Amino acid sequence: MDELNGTIITLGGYVEVNKYRYVYFFLIIIIYLLIICCNLTIVYLIWKHKNLHEPMYIFIAALLLNCVFYSTSVYPKLLIDFLSEKQVILHSACLFQFFMFYTFCSSEFLLLSAMAYDRYVSIFKPLQYPTIMTKTTVSIFLFVAWLLPACHVAVSVIFSAKPKLCSSTLKAIFCNNAIYRLQCVTSKIINIYGVVALLDLVILPILFIVFTYTKIFIMTYRSCKEIRKKAAETCLPHLMVLTSFSILSAYDISIARVESNLPKSVRLIMMLQIVLYQPLFNPLIYGLKMKEISKHLKRLFLPATRI
Repeated sequence: MDELNGTIITLGGYVEVNKYRYVYFFLIIIIYLLIICCNLTIVYLIWKHKNLHEPMYIFIAALLLNCVFYSTSVYPKLLIDFLSEKQVILHSACLFQFFMFYTFCSSEFLLLSAMAYDRYVSIFKPLQYPTIMTKTTVSIFLFVAWLLPACHVAVSVIFSAKPKLCSSTLKAIFCNNAIYRLQCVTSKIINIYGVVALLDLVILPILFIVFTYTKIFIMTYRSCKEIRKKAAETCLPHLMVLTSFSILSAYDISIARVESNLPKSVRLIMMLQIVLYQPLFNPLIYGLKMKEISKHLKRLFLPATRI
């Protein structure tokens, strides 16, 4: 295989792998197992208990599954790399990892948008809620939340597979936006399409969520204390998750543009944040802040506790 033609990509974002190989491996495998256990535990509780078979909790379960999916697109390869003499990946495999990672990351924004709409209907149209948020509606939202990003990212991958590569060293620990820097010349089509995808998958969902929750908080501010408390209990966790994920996404978008000006250790820390915080933050927030989920968690781990 010819490295000069970009068939093999060297992942050059690692710091002193040979020296700390087993420390890195041990930490990453513990984190990955924690991500799987924490997220799937809440998904299991939502699946098991009928009082959690509501659209809001179904969307939460989908969001947590999504965390497992995009973590799985990165962590197994990290574990292999820490035990390997050379941290390399086939160009085709790199594009596939790029596709999986950005598909599920983009799905997070669309799932949060579906949650915002669900809360909007619940608060502004409570009597019509059962007829609007039916199983069919929820299924359509989930289908679109995963299909639309997959189509967008697939087009980006197709465009990225064609240009000639002038470098075979990726300044990253997994295949993210930095892959564009390997190309001799980034075409205008890729740049324009990237802006369109960013608008459709990130900016518009964020604007919709902010607009929706602003209307909710304005309405509930004028209502009684009980309604304000209920709105805060269900909406604040979603906003906390959105804020956290938006910041991490901004990190990722900036990596492709400023990576050459940053020390290697700083780039490593930034990239690890993207795949570390959110998959652990989401189950923590929903497990602690969502009252009904919190109750079932206490019953699961503290059976003798009276709730």
